[in-house]
Amino acid sequence: MAAFGLYCFFWTAKGAVSLSTDLQSLIERVRAGEPRALARVITAVEDRVPEATPLLRELFPYTGKARVIGLTGAPGSGKSTLVDQLARAYRHEQRTVGIVAVDPTSPYTGGAILGDRIRMLGHHGDSGIYIRSMATRGYLGGLAATTADVATVLDAAGKDIILVETVGVGQDEVDIVRLADVTIVILVPGMGDDVQTIKAGIMEIADIFVINKSDREGAERVEREIRAMQSLALRSDKWTPTIVKTVAVDGVGVPELVDAIGEYEEFLQKQDLVLKKKTESWRQRLVEMLRESLLERVLREQMGDGAVARYAAEVAERRRDPYALVEEIVNKVGK
Repeated sequence: MAAFGLYCFFWTAKGAVSLSTDLQSLIERVRAGEPRALARVITAVEDRVPEATPLLRELFPYTGKARVIGLTGAPGSGKSTLVDQLARAYRHEQRTVGIVAVDPTSPYTGGAILGDRIRMLGHHGDSGIYIRSMATRGYLGGLAATTADVATVLDAAGKDIILVETVGVGQDEVDIVRLADVTIVILVPGMGDDVQTIKAGIMEIADIFVINKSDREGAERVEREIRAMQSLALRSDKWTPTIVKTVAVDGVGVPELVDAIGEYEEFLQKQDLVLKKKTESWRQRLVEMLRESLLERVLREQMGDGAVARYAAEVAERRRDPYALVEEIVNKVGK
């Protein structure tokens, strides 16, 4: 057992962190941006301990002020370097920054195997930046299951900007659009068919395109392909995503990217689309939250004591059909 301030943390048999009482003290420490409190609360949220939901419920009224910027793209496109440079740019504007970097999961520990904090050591000692690496833990779509909740904690902690870097899985990395106010898709020259390689899914979610490593041969071709794609389809909000060329390792193009982010936000405000965009995002997130909550309830109430294995055997042996079985289980939930 380790004590910190007026609250304590316990390690369960499975190794997950569990929070003690004195919720108000903990909320105040998180709102003050205290790094140790943030780290422990985020760990509790990731591990889905029972106390995590009451914490999130209490923190939610203090959220809604942060700008959430999502950065996605194929592996090797330079997402981490660009996040690092964006964080520097916003810190120069005296804005506080939270970074959530989603990494692949270690098959041995279940933790993040790349460790973006190692790649961002230049921010060590800057109290205005909080960096958290998260493992996907098998969750698809480029994020971890609790990434949105972690962003909620950072928002409540008073971060002005929250940068969310997805894991870098390719075409189906689209969950970020449900979380981010601004979604940036990063491309690089020399990836075979370039835009065609990752066109399906991910290309449609971009509010801003970044052609990183634009000092390489082929950058102009990538830009032409993006513009050709944009000419074929008009977004429902009539916004044409800006294309920004960067060389993130040298900081080239980063000020232009910051300006492009601001221009998109101004567009949303002028077109009175801010609330509409947030409402649509929350519609999707609420459905996902409901799905997860109902699944947990079903597993807890209806599928315990080896019931899943028993049902699976019955279906495999054709003694029961899966459709009637699922309907029967769902009907029991409401009773």
